[in-house]
Amino acid sequence: MKTLEVHCLGTAGYHPNESRHTSCYFLPHCGVVLDAGTGIFRLPQLIQTDHLDILLSHAHLDHVMGLTFLLDILYQRPVKEVRVWGQAEKLAAVQEHLFHEAIFPVAIPVSWHSIDQQPEWDLNGTKMSWRHQDHPGGSVGYRLEIARPGSTVSDPLAQVVYATDTLGAEDDQTLEWMSGADLLMHECNFDDQNQMWAEKTGHCYLQKVLQIAAHTQPQRLLLTHINPIAELNVKDQTASLPFPIEIATDGLQVAF
Repeated sequence: MKTLEVHCLGTAGYHPNESRHTSCYFLPHCGVVLDAGTGIFRLPQLIQTDHLDILLSHAHLDHVMGLTFLLDILYQRPVKEVRVWGQAEKLAAVQEHLFHEAIFPVAIPVSWHSIDQQPEWDLNGTKMSWRHQDHPGGSVGYRLEIARPGSTVSDPLAQVVYATDTLGAEDDQTLEWMSGADLLMHECNFDDQNQMWAEKTGHCYLQKVLQIAAHTQPQRLLLTHINPIAELNVKDQTASLPFPIEIATDGLQVAF
């Protein structure tokens, strides 16, 4: 069986800088896009499928503004179908405000799909489930179960958990749902010195993320939604954890 890859197209939180665009991650094998920040402009050359499923964690601008780039993206690399998934309230806000005629007066060729009524879906062969997260305005985390290239029906599915814009799970049910992933992609918007600001703004700091990872025991931890002005130091704090830890950067490809 071959490995799968996550491509980090945008890894910043809230605002970009010279080296980081805002949140967007792509799994080419299954055509799944995690959030649609400004980093989505890097998508066309990576598309391998005839469809795209864009999963929105919430509707804050750093996670949705890249939807307006889809006209050029799909001109460069046409696909048969693009589906945008999220909570109904968040999808309505994006359609009403981001695509208001006074802001962006052109329809984009996508269909909009609410996740509210079901805990899990099939995304063209990829299983998707979600959980509520604690964040101003609300957000959701996603768990994906993906068949590896060359696998058979009896082979285990690859497990990816994407948890961004969250204070961090503390309840046993959510931590159990997150556990045992091949790859845990977890936001780390603040360093430990700024724990107070993390809690005020509904985000995580490094020690909180490491505590969650220690509880959920992923095969690999990728820190995402990085504040460009934060200084994260994982070398001195991760020696006791039995899995590799990496800080996401734009252009990084993570195999799992």
